[in-house]
Amino acid sequence: MMNENVWNTYKKKDLNELDKINNRYKQMLDQGKTERECVALSIKLAKEAGYIDLIDILSQGKKIKAGDKIYTSIMKKSLILFQIGEEALEKGMSILGAHIDSPRIDVKQNPLYETEELAYLDTHYYGGIKKYQWVTMPLSLHGVVVKKDGEVVNINIGEDENDPVFVISDLLVHLAAKQLEKKARVVIEGEKLDVLVGSRPLESADVKEKSVKGNVLKILYEKYGIDEADFQSAELEIIPAEKARDLGFDRSMILGYGQDDRVCAFTSLMAFLETEIQKKTTCLILVDKEEIGSVGATGMQSRFFENTVAEIVSSMYGESDLLVRRTIMNSKMLSSDVSAAYDPMFGEAFEKRSAAFFGHGLVFNKFTGARGKSGSNDANAEYIAEIRKAMDEYNVTYQFAELGKVDEGGGGTIAYIMANYGMDVIDSGVAVLSMHAPYEVTSKADVYEAYKGYKAFLKTM
Repeated sequence: MMNENVWNTYKKKDLNELDKINNRYKQMLDQGKTERECVALSIKLAKEAGYIDLIDILSQGKKIKAGDKIYTSIMKKSLILFQIGEEALEKGMSILGAHIDSPRIDVKQNPLYETEELAYLDTHYYGGIKKYQWVTMPLSLHGVVVKKDGEVVNINIGEDENDPVFVISDLLVHLAAKQLEKKARVVIEGEKLDVLVGSRPLESADVKEKSVKGNVLKILYEKYGIDEADFQSAELEIIPAEKARDLGFDRSMILGYGQDDRVCAFTSLMAFLETEIQKKTTCLILVDKEEIGSVGATGMQSRFFENTVAEIVSSMYGESDLLVRRTIMNSKMLSSDVSAAYDPMFGEAFEKRSAAFFGHGLVFNKFTGARGKSGSNDANAEYIAEIRKAMDEYNVTYQFAELGKVDEGGGGTIAYIMANYGMDVIDSGVAVLSMHAPYEVTSKADVYEAYKGYKAFLKTM
């Protein structure tokens, strides 16, 4: 069942609010291009809204109580926010969750080398990408270098218009006869994704070897105080350098990097910070590592969420493993991740009756997984009915969809991990064109409806 294109329903007031939300969203996309930057931005906004670090509360021996606004960061790459309601925690929470990592290219730990008087950074791609999409575009370098004395050097090169940018070269078409015969997945191989960073030899009368690599190291030391060995304790990401832009003559869409899944993360954050404290405790999880299986200390398969809830339960009621289990099991969650927008240029990969369409609102996926629902959460019909009622009550436009044709492939989210606790979980999110490409496309109308939908969920669940 397809609903009406929501653009046809908007009044002037709606369009003004839509523009306001989307302008904020584009700014957040530009300010939060990595998971660390997303967490830093979110903490800044949370503090401005009166949120207090859980570590400070616990270290001061304070008791957590109804009305408290709390945040906690996990290694500066994942984040949880809580608004403590009046109802007992064991009755459950209303949880919004989204991931803030995106497909990209990571710099290796021994990366800098020179060959034929050109300097490169050796790389390893992160998440599912079409490698050929990443060549010949302006790239920026983001991340941190941590020196042995503990000093953290923040790196952000390529975003300012006065910064240099970087690039991955490609073989010129004049010599590409053999390359063009290859399958798309090997046209550009992983080891050919090295980033060009210099070509000018070191200028110094005191140095016999006037190398290009030496000149790059000299620049890094003079500007950032780091040497070659410091790459070993660095986390550096290569990402597209361009800012988020309006797309189309009608400016109805947004083109930008990392909209999977920051379109859900940032709309969830906006909705959460703007929603007053409810009777039931509400929670927002912004999590790392989803694109590589939700593994590691900052991924959803870690115990950080459970441990944090245990800290809050202990502060409010005393230590109780049973209360922690009840709190989590009785919770309800929107696991927010993007969905595949129907693309008429590649219509053969979709089943139109079950596809998500631009301008038709927030997308719900009863199940995800691949082919025979492998690896999927599968939301209960009773919970879906509650969600439908909540969305209708707050006039949110929404649609139900699957990722694509059953045998074409599939994907997963963090929903199945949270469902392991026994809570009600359903996937929701925004339809995206060119998912996992360096630049992805969303509809402004869907961004706005997602923001409205997350607010509706927090107020009713």
